[in-house]
Amino acid sequence: MAIELFSVGTELVLGQIQDTNAHWIAQQILQNGGELRRVTMLRDDFDEMTEAISSAIQRETALILTTGGLGPTPDDMTVAVIASLIGTKPIVSNETVAEYKKRREMPEDDILNEALTKMATIPETAQVYQNPAGWAPCISVEYKMSTIMMMPGPPREMKAIFDAYIQPLIIDRYRDEISTARVYVSMFEAEVSPLMQKVMERYPDVYLKAYVSLRNTEGNSMPIDFVSTSSESQETEEQLKSSIDFFRELVLEAGKSFSYDE
Repeated sequence: MAIELFSVGTELVLGQIQDTNAHWIAQQILQNGGELRRVTMLRDDFDEMTEAISSAIQRETALILTTGGLGPTPDDMTVAVIASLIGTKPIVSNETVAEYKKRREMPEDDILNEALTKMATIPETAQVYQNPAGWAPCISVEYKMSTIMMMPGPPREMKAIFDAYIQPLIIDRYRDEISTARVYVSMFEAEVSPLMQKVMERYPDVYLKAYVSLRNTEGNSMPIDFVSTSSESQETEEQLKSSIDFFRELVLEAGKSFSYDE
């Protein structure tokens, strides 16, 4: 039931714009019980996009999310890539056209301009979910074992679409409970890594991450996050507490200090 995220945009790969979308989406997936397996940035290149997303499908990724490439310019090609990949053709969504005309208070017989027409184009077999904060809609297709959901790139629009359509889907599919905690140890990364590995071997549903860059050199204190996942809230809390207790024992046995704000 893994999730993969593809951030589309040459400007992201070149470092001209920071990919804040991926950071925010990763946080939301974790908080809603999902499992994000991979995050990939892609240039606006038809072949490269096709190869990368095709690989995710071959990995039987349950949910494939994309951001970007749904705008009106020539380098916006996410719809064309997905349509080609799943063996269908791009068509203009009548539902989206009607929505555009309604929002612009246009007569029904008026013709949309080229830019809006492109943003209303979807793969023929897709479902479309209207954008509550902009123009390009959220587009969803089912292909083999994967659900592919395309979101626009502007952060405000992406967040509105994620909250409206992606978040409920993740909650419905995964339903995992997440509990997190942060502890502090007076150890270096090389010292603490074997202890972290022991904890994760005993508690495979608990993930530990040490933040070396946040280490307090004066107090020799390094933060370590615990992330516990389970289908039951009580079980999540119990394994979080048990894993922290076990880790505390290991740290104290090593003669180091341990602190935790319970």
